Amino acid sequence: MKKTLLSIGCCSALLMVLNLQGCKPKNAGDATGSDAAGRTYVAPGKYDEMYNFVSGGFNGQVSVYGIPSGRLLRVIPVFSVDPEKGWGYSEETKPMLNTSHGNLPWGDQHHLDLSQTNGEMDGRWLFANENNTPRIARIDLKTFRTAEIIEIPNSAGNHSSPFITENTEYVVAGTRFSVPMDYENGDVPISSYKKNFKGTLSFVSIAPKDGNMKIAFQLLLPGMNFDLSHSGKGPSSDWFFFSCYNSEQAHTLLEVNASKRDKDYILAVNWKKAEAYVKQGKGKKVKANYAHNTYSDINHMATSTMENEVTVIDVKDLPDLVYMIPCPKSPHGCDVDPSGEYIVGSGKLAALIPVFSFSKIQEAIAKKTFDGDYGGIPVLKYEAALYGEVKKPGLGPLHTEFDGKGNAYTTFFISSEVVKWNIKDLKVLDRQPTYYSPGHLSIPGGNTSKPLGKYLIAYNKITKDRFLPTGPELAQSAQLFDISGDKMKLLLDYPSIGEPHYAQIIPAELIAKNSVKIFKLEENKHPYVTMGEKNVKVTREGNQVHVYMTAMRSHFSPDNIEGIQLGDEVYFHVTNLEQDWDVPHGFGVKGNKNAELLVMPGETATLKWVPGKVGIYPIYCTDFCSALHQEMQGYVRVSAKGSKVPVTFSLGKNSEAEDELPNK
Repeated sequence: MKKTLLSIGCCSALLMVLNLQGCKPKNAGDATGSDAAGRTYVAPGKYDEMYNFVSGGFNGQVSVYGIPSGRLLRVIPVFSVDPEKGWGYSEETKPMLNTSHGNLPWGDQHHLDLSQTNGEMDGRWLFANENNTPRIARIDLKTFRTAEIIEIPNSAGNHSSPFITENTEYVVAGTRFSVPMDYENGDVPISSYKKNFKGTLSFVSIAPKDGNMKIAFQLLLPGMNFDLSHSGKGPSSDWFFFSCYNSEQAHTLLEVNASKRDKDYILAVNWKKAEAYVKQGKGKKVKANYAHNTYSDINHMATSTMENEVTVIDVKDLPDLVYMIPCPKSPHGCDVDPSGEYIVGSGKLAALIPVFSFSKIQEAIAKKTFDGDYGGIPVLKYEAALYGEVKKPGLGPLHTEFDGKGNAYTTFFISSEVVKWNIKDLKVLDRQPTYYSPGHLSIPGGNTSKPLGKYLIAYNKITKDRFLPTGPELAQSAQLFDISGDKMKLLLDYPSIGEPHYAQIIPAELIAKNSVKIFKLEENKHPYVTMGEKNVKVTREGNQVHVYMTAMRSHFSPDNIEGIQLGDEVYFHVTNLEQDWDVPHGFGVKGNKNAELLVMPGETATLKWVPGKVGIYPIYCTDFCSALHQEMQGYVRVSAKGSKVPVTFSLGKNSEAEDELPNK
């Protein structure tokens, strides 16, 4: 009996140790080699080889890392306010966060896609989605700034986006949560889901030269949940493929009620045919209310326009437009290989990976090899569309990318690993543990027709024992693998901010050569620009006071302002006169219930300030700019409402102080 109890005690202790270690796989100690540090070391003064753009999840922004170092280079404000850069706080950027619900200070940013030309990354733009309040943003990679945001009407939960066609003709968005359409009565019982709830796929056109976005058309579909999608390539480039789940059309306890069927679907959409139907007038114009926001680098201002109409096509009316392909089970990922022939589905609850053949899909459509329909959409027979299955690859497959050498790499959330397998023979070639529970992964160009199969990064949700403790929540983890050889090799762990979802990696040479270093002052068309210190002024228009101010190392002009009264709205229009790379100036006011400004060389930005009480308020530069940065300050005098103190301003005038200095 004692021996039995001792054995039980030892087993319990062993289990506790395993739990503390995070259940590391057996080969965890061999994951990296002695040369890993050298492979990721970037010497001082040297540049990284690649940019890694990573979605921020619930922080609403996009982060940029250098690869292979893993160094954080920048956070690009997109859907959430950012007090560091004044995004959403300056008068110029506030319109960028406007929606049909008003100005929103937060967004949920999940996925990214780089612009492409002929199926290859071109380094022009990065598209980002917003899940909570459906929106798509376009980021200009010359400035690393958000240039445009368009809201998606008739949608709820813009998770399935922003995936692009081979020549960036369209950015496509599928709704996550089916809901009644905006143009219909939404006050219906939730239990009427099957009758009243619908899903949409939105095709947003991209202007070839300037990238301007416009909702070209929407496809109306049965109520269900649309998930990850990708465009076809080569022979399949006229098609788009979406994973779909909740074919049960459940509306409560989805973890049970939306996981009952053995198979859900991948939706195949002939977008070229949809485009043609719209040109033929087959779509229906419906009322909609959504915001379209643009930012100009010429006048340094954002404009928000409310749009009121979209074109909707009900796919039931056009039976040759979309098709359902059965896919096990609760599919999440949907990825297309570089040749465009193979479509990989990843069922979150599946114990295999189905690979579908575009050729077989076309043959099945031509022969009408259907297995009934779903909401009026033809369902292809599983075997008729299937190329084959990867057997026992792991637990919880999510996402797949490709190396351009005939291999695919899939993340497995439950078994915490990345698995390499061959596309043609569907054999598993390698597997490496991740720490822990990876969601997305990224290979440079891994979703294009020309992948650069050198690196792979897995983005992990859980990091329990990888980094120093930081309270109840730890940083998420990115793990860099070398995939240039037959076996994957772990090179680096580095923490990432926000909650990383999808990411894109691109050679630095495609972007860095075009990077804007300054905004030319002579091209500044801001309505409140101040072209030099001789033009500074302070004007009153009723209770609005406009301060035309300049900043240069190391002073503001003016730096003494009087005549402000309680009840005034003060607008500081700050022009940075510098024409030197990497010399921004900041601007802050004591007690301002807003944020700072961060003004780039040659740019003008505006901070609104409503003083709350009488007194003297310091103003100062918030961004260290020179050896005399501390001296870059000034004062604003606020008097009582109705005061007779006139509006005055000055620079370099110490009228009363000269005779009263302590050392005289």
